[in-house]
Amino acid sequence: MMHTLVADDWPRLLGPAGNATSGETGLVDNLEDLDSRLVWRRRVGTGYGAPSVRKGVLVLHHRVGNREVVESMDAASGHALWKHGYPSEFIDPYGYNNGPRCTPVLSGERCHTFGAEGRLLCLDMRDGRRIWTRDTAADFRIPPAFFGVGSSPLPVDASLMVMVGGQPGAGMAAFDAATGRVLWRSVGRDNWEGLPKRGWRGEPPVVWKDHAKQASYATPLLARIRGEDHLLCFMRQGLVSLDPGTGEVRFSYWFRSPVEESVNAMNPVVRDDRILLSNAYYGFGSVLLEVEPDGRSVREVWRSRALEMHWATPVLHQGHLYGFSGRNEPDARFRCVEWDTGIVRWERNEGWRRFQGTPPVYGRASMILADDKLIVLGEAGLLGLFRPRPDRPVELSRHQVPGLAYPCWTAPVLANGRLYLRSEDLLVCYDFSRDRNRSESDDGGGTGGDAE
Repeated sequence: MMHTLVADDWPRLLGPAGNATSGETGLVDNLEDLDSRLVWRRRVGTGYGAPSVRKGVLVLHHRVGNREVVESMDAASGHALWKHGYPSEFIDPYGYNNGPRCTPVLSGERCHTFGAEGRLLCLDMRDGRRIWTRDTAADFRIPPAFFGVGSSPLPVDASLMVMVGGQPGAGMAAFDAATGRVLWRSVGRDNWEGLPKRGWRGEPPVVWKDHAKQASYATPLLARIRGEDHLLCFMRQGLVSLDPGTGEVRFSYWFRSPVEESVNAMNPVVRDDRILLSNAYYGFGSVLLEVEPDGRSVREVWRSRALEMHWATPVLHQGHLYGFSGRNEPDARFRCVEWDTGIVRWERNEGWRRFQGTPPVYGRASMILADDKLIVLGEAGLLGLFRPRPDRPVELSRHQVPGLAYPCWTAPVLANGRLYLRSEDLLVCYDFSRDRNRSESDDGGGTGGDAE
């Protein structure tokens, strides 16, 4: 039986809509023959950013030696098309790898990247020619980040929204996508000073510090709420809604752990006029906010520890959230949480119990949704397929991907019937269409084989 493949590109972090969801259909239902579906594999440099795919071209931003390299490849074969590199001296102060953390943004004929040291770059998609570059660390007063720069840019019309983290009032900035010119700056002392912290200990209102870090590891999201476009920025201090055209602050909501070495990294999840935030630091948990009719304030719908998302973004499907909750590997739980109430419908223990001889687990996995399936990549390279069902966990299939090893902290990428998975040093591509090789007709096909 032939199945029609509905294909789509994946041009930025978490896919076309930035919500880890793809409209592709006609995908595999099990992983039993996954090894035979390997299209290509390549050794790559370090980093945690995902590849992006548009019009048959894949772009990866990685670190090779002492250079950050933006590399374009044929998505079907893995063959290199062009490379653009520049020196990098970034060293992660906590011992993680020294590569870029952000995901390339592909739009029109341009590719935008944001490096670990804050270099914002615009390249021509056709040949890798540099169009413009900005050294945000030099252009803005930015306190050093914990783990380097990690919030990917967001394209909005002819602008590029970037969480630069500048002090005292440039946490966010909009750039002209074609020229790199700064269009506006916003977020800082004026919208945080005096806000209630809403911590469980009844902390006093915010007293702003000019050395405070503003940038988080969450990527901005554009959402239509109550008839207006809201640029939702989950900063280190909490959530800010901005007018994307002017940078005007619509509302601010403090949401961060009182522990200094904590971060916000999950992207906001939006449905209608409600917004979910979560982090995994010291019991802070999640909150569901509802934007008030005036669009200038929010109220709490529920707040709990139902989800404690460290860096991955949960998937929302038919009124339920699916995510791997937990700060560290041993306390990872795969949970289904009711959107409206915050009630945990079910959970599975996925804690990584090293040295105990237990079956493989997913740990704090990342996932995407496509074709009524959750495609899950565990921290140690275990790939799984699940049905998103609110009554019980339904695991369809699992497979340990050869060559992928801890830490696999990059979410899967699905584009035109192919699945792309990345670890710190390896990028692999699988034919994920149910009728094998049908995806090749969507972008010109490829040679397959091993590009390593």
